[in-house]
Amino acid sequence: MMKNRYRVTKGIMHMLNAGLLLGLVTACGADVEGPIGNAHATEGLRIAAPAERIVEPKTQQVAVFAGGCFWGVEAVFERVKGVTRVESGYSGDTKATADYNLVSTGRTKHAETVRIYYDPLRVSYNDLLHIFFSVVHDPTQLNRQGPDRGAHYRTAIFPANAGQRNAASAYIAQLDKAAYWKKPIVTKLEPFSFFPAETYHQDFMAKNSRHPYIVQWDKPKIANLKRLFANHVP
Repeated sequence: MMKNRYRVTKGIMHMLNAGLLLGLVTACGADVEGPIGNAHATEGLRIAAPAERIVEPKTQQVAVFAGGCFWGVEAVFERVKGVTRVESGYSGDTKATADYNLVSTGRTKHAETVRIYYDPLRVSYNDLLHIFFSVVHDPTQLNRQGPDRGAHYRTAIFPANAGQRNAASAYIAQLDKAAYWKKPIVTKLEPFSFFPAETYHQDFMAKNSRHPYIVQWDKPKIANLKRLFANHVP
């Protein structure tokens, strides 16, 4: 009897572990074959660069953007000249709730974000904004990107200072006026915050280049980056 109970318990634990592993592997895009399969077709648009000049310090700066699953957002900015480091993480709520298992339930106020460390002498915040809106994501999708749904996949900018806030606000107004998209831009500016994500989310594309989600949703972003911003790619 005890042996049978042990076998049942072991079987349950095996299924739970398999489920956890599956959840880990499909952290973004569990619905890869979902009904919004062509949502990213509007990415890779040739749009005008920010018209208003931004004055930045000469020392290393940080920028925080939310544009859907952080795997692809991170991968794009990691390939930009002048960017020295990129981290995946969470912004919009407290440090205590900055945990993937909590954020993915949609019950926190966090968004999946990336923190970009960059050298403003080589790449400006305006350059990063230009790439963010034209390559990284579709800024007209409310609380979703591609197969990912929920407010934690929203489009948002978390300015680190007044200069970034003014630049982002001016660029959104410029893009809205130009009407590159059929729908209005829904990107919001939110108070600055950032908490690093779990280790297994960092450099995800580099470590999992054949992952189905990466192949379908994120590699096209890299192709668009190289096509539209060749001067910003090493």
